Amino acid sequence: MNLIVEQGNTAIKIAVYQRDKLITAAVHKTFDVSEFDLLFERYPLENGIFSTVRDPDKMWIDILSGKLKRFLLFDDTVKLPLKIAYRTPETLGKDRIAAVAGAHYLHPDGDVLVIDAGTAITYEILEASGLYVGGNISPGLTTRFRALHQFTDKLPLVEETVHVPLTGTSTETAIIAGVVNGIIYEMDGYINAIRERYPEIFVFLTGGHSFYFEKRLKNTIFAAINLVLTGLNRILEYNVEN
Repeated sequence: MNLIVEQGNTAIKIAVYQRDKLITAAVHKTFDVSEFDLLFERYPLENGIFSTVRDPDKMWIDILSGKLKRFLLFDDTVKLPLKIAYRTPETLGKDRIAAVAGAHYLHPDGDVLVIDAGTAITYEILEASGLYVGGNISPGLTTRFRALHQFTDKLPLVEETVHVPLTGTSTETAIIAGVVNGIIYEMDGYINAIRERYPEIFVFLTGGHSFYFEKRLKNTIFAAINLVLTGLNRILEYNVEN
């Protein structure tokens, strides 16, 4: 069995796979390393990968490398089941690589666009050949709400709501309408523009706010909340096989 540990900007995701089958997955705001013992007691874990957007925690590395038969710290030395055409691959976020690896695994015969709606919103293009050609980064939903509150004197901090008006009738609804609709227009705009170059491109939507935007977009997309975990598992399997 495979243990997948993905440390993002605001949460830690832990998953267990049996080859390519997801057995369990959980999201933690905080994570005590003692919980690793429970996972190893519950599952016969042999292989593992640890991916982080922060500086790697040496304690985590020591624990996982000591308990697992094969352990990968996802860094620039790890072999990938795809090719990278990014001009500065050393600066490319490991979560972005994992997302496109997961998309390519799930849709191997076509071009894919991955939209990850998290703390940041990222847009990644992977061609059917397995060539990652690049992408874009913009502020995420919560980041935009916080920025308006933090960098202005009087704008309140608001959160997403189920109903989003086209235009606001109060300061709070004006912020919600401006931010949420702005992201929807941004996503749909990118999809439409990219489809001019890749007419048959398949669009994946992932990240913490993926389900919030899934039904709001005009374009057809496939929501895959565990896409990064799937990609990390694929990268791990690829390295075990090779």
